[in-house]
Amino acid sequence: MPRVFVAAGSNVEPEHHLARAARLLEEEFGEVRCSPWYRNRAVGFEGEDFINFVVGFDTELPVTEVVTRLRAIETACGRPRDAPKWAPRTMDLDILLYGDLVRDEPRLRLPRPDLLKRPYMLGPLADIAPELLHPTAGASIAELWQRFDRSAHPLERVPAALTSPRSAPHRSPGSGR
Repeated sequence: MPRVFVAAGSNVEPEHHLARAARLLEEEFGEVRCSPWYRNRAVGFEGEDFINFVVGFDTELPVTEVVTRLRAIETACGRPRDAPKWAPRTMDLDILLYGDLVRDEPRLRLPRPDLLKRPYMLGPLADIAPELLHPTAGASIAELWQRFDRSAHPLERVPAALTSPRSAPHRSPGSGR
């Protein structure tokens, strides 16, 4: 069964929308593992800071069905389907990795190409899957994160008081562990 990793981000009421997305991800995919949450500047446009995290889960669903369900969660969090790409958003969910699947199609490229370029994707992924081997880079996520130049786009970990219980590292949502 493939392990899927998804980046979640919001810069419109981000704490509210990300907490809702975490709950909906758990309802949709079962047990999920969330990274800590991080604040970073908007990329590609001027806007409020984003808060981001990465979630991992196992699924037997085909990748196209996972994409469909992620889009439904974005919609449930208030993101219109015709929202511009480089603009503020209530929710952005992007598949980073779907097992070791490599796919290069106009609407779905896996592994996600900007995973290796965006600290707000790679850093949180390293928090929850450091030993995972990137399917095309030939290195572990921890190695890739260690080599990453973080100075141009720093991340700030969101204080625990702002995150939901679902975002604690190395803890299943609702497990209380």
